[in-house]
Amino acid sequence: MGEEMSECEKYVDEKMLVLPRFLKPICQVHPKAAKLFADFYASVWDDGALSKKHKELIFTAIGVATKSPRCIVHVIPAIRAGATDEEILEAVAVGFLAAGFYPNNPGIPYCFEYAAKTLEIAEKYRKGEPWEYLEPPEFRG
Repeated sequence: MGEEMSECEKYVDEKMLVLPRFLKPICQVHPKAAKLFADFYASVWDDGALSKKHKELIFTAIGVATKSPRCIVHVIPAIRAGATDEEILEAVAVGFLAAGFYPNNPGIPYCFEYAAKTLEIAEKYRKGEPWEYLEPPEFRG
């Protein structure tokens, strides 16, 4: 927010309905690879038997269940694809319940935090406020 997006970043954002942090530097050093990744993503996530919105909500729930900050960001494309707050709430509830039902799981109580973070990201996005799901990485030379 505030910075002008490059042509590659705009392409990725249009295809994926979000510009994932990991694709920003790829847009700078290898835009063709970033665009091909966005095309692949769109081929899987676009409307089919399931709508894009539902696929994004499923992946958001997976992010909550696995405590994956990079997956809960899928709430943004879910919103852009038309997800309501009620749908997001139900998806994160499925996610935190799923955390209790697979081997080596983080556990339901730990996933409540990810559910809350997902709802916080959604609220900030809808208000047009800056949102973040992770602290920026620190690169050491």
